[in-house]
Amino acid sequence: MKKIILSLFLISNLYAELVLEITESSENPYKIAVHDFEGAGNLSKIISKVIKDDLLRTGEFNVLGSEDLLSSINDIEKINFKNYRLLGIDFILLGTVKIEDKINITVSYDIYDAVKEKKVRSSKVYGIPNKTRQLAHYVSDGVYEEITDLRGIASTKILYVNEIKARSRQVFKLMLSDSDGMNEQTLLSSDSPIISPTWSPDSQNVAYVSFETGMAKVFIQNIATGSRKIALENNYQISSPSFSPDGKYLSLTLYQDGNAEIYILDLSNKNLTRLTNHYSIDTESSWSPDGKKILFTSGRSGSPQLYEIDLLKFNSKPKRLTFDGNYNAKASYLPNNEGIIFVHRTGSEFQIALKYFNENFSRPLTQSRLDESPCISPNGNVIVYAIKDDEQGLLAGVTLSGAKFKLPASSGEVREPAWSGFLR
Repeated sequence: MKKIILSLFLISNLYAELVLEITESSENPYKIAVHDFEGAGNLSKIISKVIKDDLLRTGEFNVLGSEDLLSSINDIEKINFKNYRLLGIDFILLGTVKIEDKINITVSYDIYDAVKEKKVRSSKVYGIPNKTRQLAHYVSDGVYEEITDLRGIASTKILYVNEIKARSRQVFKLMLSDSDGMNEQTLLSSDSPIISPTWSPDSQNVAYVSFETGMAKVFIQNIATGSRKIALENNYQISSPSFSPDGKYLSLTLYQDGNAEIYILDLSNKNLTRLTNHYSIDTESSWSPDGKKILFTSGRSGSPQLYEIDLLKFNSKPKRLTFDGNYNAKASYLPNNEGIIFVHRTGSEFQIALKYFNENFSRPLTQSRLDESPCISPNGNVIVYAIKDDEQGLLAGVTLSGAKFKLPASSGEVREPAWSGFLR
């Protein structure tokens, strides 16, 4: 098995590197030739490298650069497709970078199908100098979408928690990074635990649970300004926030009657609506993509299982969704609403599983023993989750097409990933 290692995250201030290791590619990766983009000198080389790394990181592409190819291209109109097919190449990417008025950057790119011997996409992307990498991510997303028919996620962002133990002190950091690990920020650094980070649907705010007040409270923080506030002021423990698809509501777990129940908080007027009423623990809610249903974990059947409530039905009763396994929890819907991903246990092993609504069984996607906190990319194809490897907390991932990767950190315990929505 070929292992490819790319830098993914740099955790600020401590220079602790989180490195992506692609441990298994998809069964039939696309083979693409990415020639170095023309024009703009070193800037073109930077953009070309970012694009190559983005495609490689998906696990769905075998990428060949200019140095791997039989010849360069001097005349686009005279591409020798036969030479590419000799190398088993499926697609060819060519591009040009231009700087206009010393302010604006334009990247023009063309994608060719080497088998059909024709151009399949021609696009332009516009940006500014201090957003060069984001500009390259937009190109990568265009290439990914053209070839796979799925929207690309190179231009999205990832949120995660890092726990760092230094001498007798523990520091918890809520971290934000581009999908390739650059432009990382520390959104919050605290001596108190931080758990359950989640994004607002417009990806401008995040919600999370902090224990800084002495009990679990949900905070909402703006990414751009850093301003933050408690979502609901009261004297009870609150946890497991989840934004509704329209961003107007927050479902959460509230302990105000001494038991964990699901409530819906109207963010405009702070009104609470109780959704569950059972002596067992109800927690870890998440919304369906259309906002019509809520998924949650409950112990009402004797073990943690997944239930769903239809919000459009009056006095709707929770419907149990999982029956195989003695533990099913921490679930979220696929973006296309065809199924759910969750933590699944059979025996003593915790795995990440997928269940389609038209099937009556769960599909384990991972093979580790202590997998937890799965989150799915906005295009529905990549799942990132937390694992324990030699007692070290790190992130790992799997695509629905079969690619697998790990993200070990050289410092700290990394966990609780959360993926942003599409940012473009």
